[in-house]
Amino acid sequence: MSIRSLRSFLAAIALLVLLAACAPTTPAPTPTPTPEPTPVPFTVTDGLGRAITLAGPAQRIVSLAPSNTEILYAIGAGAQVVGRDEFSNFPEEALALPTVGGSFGGYNSEAIISLEPTLVLAAEINTPEQVKTLEDLGLTVYLLPNPVTLDEMYDRLVTVGDLTGHTEEAQALVESLQARVAAVEANVAKTTERPTVFYELDATDPSAPYSVGPGTFMDTLITMAGGVNVAAGMGAPWGQLSSEELVVQNPDVILLGDAAYGVTIESVMERAGWEDLNAVKQGRVYPFNDDMASRPGPRLVDGLEALFGVLHPDTAK
Repeated sequence: MSIRSLRSFLAAIALLVLLAACAPTTPAPTPTPTPEPTPVPFTVTDGLGRAITLAGPAQRIVSLAPSNTEILYAIGAGAQVVGRDEFSNFPEEALALPTVGGSFGGYNSEAIISLEPTLVLAAEINTPEQVKTLEDLGLTVYLLPNPVTLDEMYDRLVTVGDLTGHTEEAQALVESLQARVAAVEANVAKTTERPTVFYELDATDPSAPYSVGPGTFMDTLITMAGGVNVAAGMGAPWGQLSSEELVVQNPDVILLGDAAYGVTIESVMERAGWEDLNAVKQGRVYPFNDDMASRPGPRLVDGLEALFGVLHPDTAK
């Protein structure tokens, strides 16, 4: 190629580059936003046997029971809770929510309506009459029945997951809780000691304190944690155990479910006749958070782990 031809060729290349730079650019296509899924109405049956229809997963929820509140937060639906009963005190975030009553004065219907809930989540502490009153005001109310076993408690978690659009999170929580329970059961299997336990629920009359018997979660948890409930023979879920009977039973461990109401280890040791109990002599009297046994929700597993640690401290280390 001659010098003249080479120069012509390079000039042509330069012209093409210049033209390409000056050519109008084609804007990149704007991505099409993914549309939000359209809520699909669904119908469920609640603890009163009523068919409850929701337009979609509930986005504004008022909880009428502490157990319900704890379940909602545990499955990841806490941001959807807009109101709570006044006894809901866990988790801490729930305390920032407006309250709608729930003590002896009942519930404040006007406060509930003002929160514009798409679902009012009731429990068995709420009477059918209370549910009907709220329903007559145009509110959608679902009563979550109390479980009597851990398996039923797991089912309740999934139910609330379905109601709120958190089914996967609820199922993951169930699997986590089941694994923790299995770990406690495996540790209990390694122990041979089965300490006897007196669980004090109310000692307004210290000569005949109330305790828990069969049919309660505390009775179940004591057994699962490798203990023996000395009040199991009452034949009723709750009842009083006389000091005389307690001396006969002579428990190895005393748990104070009424510690939140001012009952202390020291006050127990000062009770007439209690100084000879094994639990008192061995210093095995402990306060216990009754919420972890009386609220049928995921913290029952926390209660089981805490009980195992108290009953079998050497194995739990």
